[in-house]
Order: sequence, then structure tokens, then C-alpha cells
Amino acid sequence: MANSEDRNEQNMKDSGSGIPAAVQKTPQTNVPEKKNQNRNFYRRNRNFKRYNQKQNQTPGLNLTNKIISIVIPLYNEEESIVELSIALKKVLEGLRANYEVIFIDDGSTDNSFNKIKEVNRVNSRFKCIKFRRNYGKSAALQQGFKAAKGDYIITMDSDLQDDPDEIPALIEKLNEGYDLVSGWKKVRHDPFIKNQTSKIFNLVTSIMVGLRLHDYNCGLKAYVKDVVKNIKVYGEMHRYIPALAFLSGFRVTEIPVTHHERKYGKTKFGISRFFNGFFDLSTVLFTNKYIKRPLHFFGSIGLLSFVAGFGVLLYLTIMKFAESIPIEGRPLFFIAILFTIVGAQFFSLGLIAEMITKSSVEIDNIIIDKTLI
Repeated sequence: MANSEDRNEQNMKDSGSGIPAAVQKTPQTNVPEKKNQNRNFYRRNRNFKRYNQKQNQTPGLNLTNKIISIVIPLYNEEESIVELSIALKKVLEGLRANYEVIFIDDGSTDNSFNKIKEVNRVNSRFKCIKFRRNYGKSAALQQGFKAAKGDYIITMDSDLQDDPDEIPALIEKLNEGYDLVSGWKKVRHDPFIKNQTSKIFNLVTSIMVGLRLHDYNCGLKAYVKDVVKNIKVYGEMHRYIPALAFLSGFRVTEIPVTHHERKYGKTKFGISRFFNGFFDLSTVLFTNKYIKRPLHFFGSIGLLSFVAGFGVLLYLTIMKFAESIPIEGRPLFFIAILFTIVGAQFFSLGLIAEMITKSSVEIDNIIIDKTLI
């Protein structure tokens, strides 16, 4: 019995994949190796030109002495972890750069953490930070950014819808001088409602922020180190990371990426996220444009309201003396008083906010349960 266990452990190490041999797929006989590799993990989109070319062709991509950090938040994705890890290792070792993969287990209740432990046991570059409870994707990303040591940081989802083969193209775009490159799921494999609400969300956000992107909420993004170390992601702000970076002065762009159908489980998208997204957009705009000058925001609203109310009262006063038209009892009189009072209140609120302005945002006190670092 002991000899059998030793033999299994030796086979795992000899496999060279960095993933337990028991969970690796056995290549089919009489099938070209390249074709088999393409079929192991993801179905290619034949309409997308990048996958009609030789993979990982990145002329001029020099990653000597560079470190790549992959940050992957996950919640109950046990079926996809091993498959994703195999695909990531293949791509990252093909780049011939130092790398680390950091899974952020956001309080999963399934066997996700044990799957990551299994991968980590034979490849220590695959790490994990496990939360004691579910804090949300933003908190997971913030913790991953804090732990990342790379010169390039790549974020992606853990459900196999984001393709690891896009990583070289994202890094190559960063090397053109950009600080953040966001993926654009040009052909999406999501439910109809999610697709349509995302189009509205992206259009409104682009107009309000002044940065035209087709897909703000794509999980597949690439960053230079300065971006992730200088922005704070909290609440549900992860969908606005490109906006936060842009408003902070970083150069942001996007490239089309392949999006695959969900292979395991079901989407965690809910209609409430659509409405919450617009509330968060207001927060992003206010905290980035007016956090240090709130009187400019509240004062502008208050001044407009006060001027409108005062103007109506002045008009009614002139009409009373010029044409003897009574003021009392007229609905316009009460509306004018309301606008005047509201305007004064907003202006006062701006002054108070100026006195108590904070330059930092409080983040959840995250309790980390376990780590594999």
C-alpha cells in the first residue's frame, strides 16, 4: 500500500504540469499534439482572428526580469480550478517569465480551497488567500492587489469564461505605454438580460466618466503595478476600476478578447447589481471629483435652487406692487419658498462637508482564514 502511494506521488511530480497527474487529461492517440492542446480546455471562437493564428505570437514582448501576478477572485468554483490552473501554467511558462497565481477564495462553501491546496502542493507558484466569509469581489480584488508582487498584474474570473491565452496580448498592449488594459467581450455568452443591461451600463458610464469603453465590467484586465497600488476598491467598485484609474490620471484602453460559455455552475448575476451599479457610479464621480471640495458639488446645487426660488419671489413681489396681484395663496409662492430653503440647506451642507472632509475611505475589516503564500 505504501509503495503504491509513493508511486502515485512520483507520477504527480514527473508529470511536469504542476497539477496532480490524477486530474490531467490523457492525450488521445493518433491525434496531433497541437490539436489536442487546443481542445483540452476551451472551445475557440472561429470568428475571432487571434485564434486563427499561432498562439502566443508576441513579437517584441520582452519579459526578462519581470514578474507576472495573476489575481483570481472566486466563490464556489471547485469544478473549474484544476482546469484553469493547467491552462494558466501552460501560457505563463510559455512567456518564460517569473509568475505567481493568487486565488482569493471569497468564503467558498464548497471544496474550492481543497482543490487549490492540491494544486499548490505540487506547484508553489499557485497561492491562495481564503476569507472566513463572503466579502464580495471588490474586497477580494483589493486583497489580491495588496498581495501581488508582479510588475504586471492580470485579473480574471475563475469560471473558465476568461481565456488565459489572452494574457500575452494584454501585456503587449501595456508595453505600448498604457497603464490599464481592459478586455472587451465583443461576442458574449451571457444571458440576454445581462447582455442588455451591460450595454446600458457601459454607455452611461462612458458618458459620465468621459472614458469610452465597451466593457467596463470584464473580469479580464491587465495593470501595471502603480495602478493597483494606488487605487482602492471597496463595496462593489470593482466594475469601475477603469474609471477609477482614468480619473486618477492613468492611461486606460481596451482590446477585444474571447469570451467562452460558462462550463460549470451558474452565473451569480442578479438584477439588483444593475441598479447598484448606478449608485456606485455616483459614488465614483463624487469621491474622485469632489471628495476634497464638496462645496463645489453641494454649493452648485444649492446656488441654483436658491437663485430660482429668489427669482420667483422677486417676480411675485414686482407683480404685487405693479399690478396689485396678491402673493398669498398662490402655489408658485410656496414653490419659490421651497426652492429658496432647499438652496440654503444645500449650501450649508457643502460648508459643513468642507469642514469634515476625509481624504481616505474606510474598507471592510477583512478576516483572513487561511493562506497559501
